[in-house]
Amino acid sequence: MNNNKLISDYYALHRSELLAYASSRLGDKDEAEDLVQNTFLRLLTTDKMLTEQTLPALVITICRNLVNDYYRRRAFRFEFEHYLQGNGNAIFSMESVFFAADIVERMEHGLARIPENCRQVYRLHILDGMRVSEISEQTGEKYKTVENRLGLARRQMRTYLRAAV
Repeated sequence: MNNNKLISDYYALHRSELLAYASSRLGDKDEAEDLVQNTFLRLLTTDKMLTEQTLPALVITICRNLVNDYYRRRAFRFEFEHYLQGNGNAIFSMESVFFAADIVERMEHGLARIPENCRQVYRLHILDGMRVSEISEQTGEKYKTVENRLGLARRQMRTYLRAAV
């Protein structure tokens, strides 16, 4: 029996049990449904060898780990929001706004000194958060070409920023 068939049969038989387990841990039915769905999505993408004997333990382990991850993220988010509420003035003071504006201005001056093709790759990577493979697909250039241009732009920016400080 292949893994997908084994997982789909297990899902059909035990989804409600796993949903009850997740609901009891989370206290929120919608979150529990998402978590159960994510559990089975992880199973479908796993490269582990699955059998009828190992599947139940793996399902409950994945689900338990996802519950733990949920509470870890929730605690971190709560801590961060609490920090922002208590220290909002320090984070968003006028000094920090001017400091950020100064950094952006220096970066723009540095970018002006870089060749246009390297500047475009650097902007896509830094400002848009794109990976080299994504930039390569968007610009239609080879992966290694984009990688080299990004490396060149980074070196020139580091040199410029060190000299500007």
